[in-house]
Amino acid sequence: MSVKSKLSNKSERFTESVIRGMTQLCLKHNAINLSQGTPAYQPPDEVKQAAIAAIQDGYNQYSITWGAPDFREAIAKKMNKFNHIETDAAKNVTVTCGSTEGMLSALLAIINPGDEVIIFEPFYENYGPDTIISGAKPVYVALQETKAEDGGMRFTYDKDELKNAFSNNTKAIIINTPNNPLGKVFTHDELQEIADLCITYDCLAITDEIYEHMIYDGKQHISIGSLPNMTDRTITVSGLSKTYSMTGWRLGYVVASEILSNAIRKMHDFLTVGAPHPLQRAGIVALNLPSSYYKELVQKYDRNRKLLVNILTEAGFRCHPPEAAYYIMTDISDFGFPDDTKFAHWLVQEIGVGGVPGSSFYSRSHLGKTKFRFMFSMSDDILDEAGNRLMKIKSKI
Repeated sequence: MSVKSKLSNKSERFTESVIRGMTQLCLKHNAINLSQGTPAYQPPDEVKQAAIAAIQDGYNQYSITWGAPDFREAIAKKMNKFNHIETDAAKNVTVTCGSTEGMLSALLAIINPGDEVIIFEPFYENYGPDTIISGAKPVYVALQETKAEDGGMRFTYDKDELKNAFSNNTKAIIINTPNNPLGKVFTHDELQEIADLCITYDCLAITDEIYEHMIYDGKQHISIGSLPNMTDRTITVSGLSKTYSMTGWRLGYVVASEILSNAIRKMHDFLTVGAPHPLQRAGIVALNLPSSYYKELVQKYDRNRKLLVNILTEAGFRCHPPEAAYYIMTDISDFGFPDDTKFAHWLVQEIGVGGVPGSSFYSRSHLGKTKFRFMFSMSDDILDEAGNRLMKIKSKI
């Protein structure tokens, strides 16, 4: 018997995570890992103490499958105030095991055979496999680098390409704002244009907003679900992982209309049953932190952003400061490597620094063969040491 013949077709259509593979390579070669988006910081002390207290107080069994009521209330309060989306905790909020599970639960809840989902590329690497697992047909629209009015560079889409991507088979469009890996913040005009197309073609917007609190240079986060006529046709996915430096806690959530939420909750129930109950109790404390916490968060990451941009520029990378999140997408054309994957392995083994090959964020891999992503959620001393190592690139090529 051929065991391989027993595998599903779906499992053969995508690989394991390139990002997490780069982390393993960094561990093997004792390299500085600027690949995986794991914050180098810890959750606030009061949030950690709340988790410990919840365990001691007996919150160690299942909560309600779709989330502890008080935690959903805190999420709804945040959605109403920060995202400007009218949210009812009982009807509209589903707590998931991270935003990654939230995205997959949302797709499984809405996709039928033949449905198409539009995805901007470069994209967070899970979106491609998510469409395959859910049975959707992905349709990709490129985010292209253009010169901004202030003389800098920004990424946007071609309006005709976006419009042509929509059809009568379009069930949804996935929007990631702020975007990973580009750090792009979608503008009000862009989101309104997407919203108008969603309304015209009677489809949904699924928006991943996990980096919503990490935005620089006075840019503004806008949730497409807050735009006119979009609340009922938007599924907003987010979580606590990045904002509160707790990626291991797996606290995500999905906000949608009652009808959509009921379907999402069923998928979530049979995927993971529920998110960790004591950590949901601590999540209430996190969501009620004062505004000063978010101001200090942005200041901290902004310093890291500027530091790594300077380091990469001096080392010979072409790059521009991202508008948000904690990633920098660079151009490696000047180093003369045939593709980004060969550069990635060479950089780890010879220089001792890890990043992510740009092609892993594209369906059309040739679009990313000269691209390379670094993350800057690291302490100053680690970034400085990474800089010392990266400065040796030119002498080793």
